[in-house]
Amino acid sequence: MADATTTSQLLTPTLDDDGAPFWDYATRGELRIQACADADCGELRFPPRPCCPHCQSFDSEWRRMSGRGRIWSYVIPHPPLLPAYAAQAPYNAIVVELAEAPRIRLVGNLVSAPDAPLNSVDPDRLKIGARVQVAFTEVDGVTVPRWVLERS
Repeated sequence: MADATTTSQLLTPTLDDDGAPFWDYATRGELRIQACADADCGELRFPPRPCCPHCQSFDSEWRRMSGRGRIWSYVIPHPPLLPAYAAQAPYNAIVVELAEAPRIRLVGNLVSAPDAPLNSVDPDRLKIGARVQVAFTEVDGVTVPRWVLERS
């Protein structure tokens, strides 16, 4: 997950060898996180990298996650914004703590449906600790995770 680039107006990830499987699984609608494949370690790690920071093993695997989590933090960006984002303001950017891996946190947007605009959720509905579920959508040829509120 190197730095982001702009292919049209919206920011999209730059694909690299370490992160490519994450995006391949996202295209299939699966949220998978890289894990150390060493039998004595097994630690999950994100962002993906070639070597385990815990045991230094170069063996890894991709574990399927439930896609459930909680809002750990959020922000409502304010101008100046890139033009494509300014048109959707106010919108949110959230940090999600995964349910089965609380040390793993992913950034995305809380939306009302996978293909909904970034401003589809009223900022007043954002709450730290709110339960969310991953939802995937395509942005400029890359399938990205977004988040929807989990239904109780």
